[in-house]
Amino acid sequence: MARPSWDECFLEVAHVIAKRSTCLRVPSGVGCVLVSAEHTILSAGYAGSMRGAPHCTEVGCLLIDGGCKRTVHAEQNAIASAAANGVSLRGATAYVTLSPCRACAMMLHNAGVARIVYATEYRIVDHLDELRGLGVDIPRPASAIASSVAAAPTADCAE
Repeated sequence: MARPSWDECFLEVAHVIAKRSTCLRVPSGVGCVLVSAEHTILSAGYAGSMRGAPHCTEVGCLLIDGGCKRTVHAEQNAIASAAANGVSLRGATAYVTLSPCRACAMMLHNAGVARIVYATEYRIVDHLDELRGLGVDIPRPASAIASSVAAAPTADCAE
């Protein structure tokens, strides 16, 4: 078995955390793991209701304007957990199973996260270019890289 890269390792951890998700809108769940530059897990979160509130799995989603308002996003929960425990996120990497929405991306940036690695693109990702322009490292997801490489025409590299 090949040894996984740090990105592969922590994305896998994010997928495990996502299994705790309780919102029904994303059946596979959403997970986020915040990791230091030294590869130490600082915090984690999943898509679920506020502490003490009923979960979508118990009472259904609270849909307003096409989105579930009962759910706290995985990134928000991970940031809140770090804050509640006095953990700095300056220079951290966020590993997320689904590309962050605009609000979560801005929160990650303002919390000091320097890099965002995600497994799958969600519907809207143009706001990520804005963060790239601010210096946040956001590589394309491995799945998109693999599909673009597979779709790329082969060319003779001889000059």
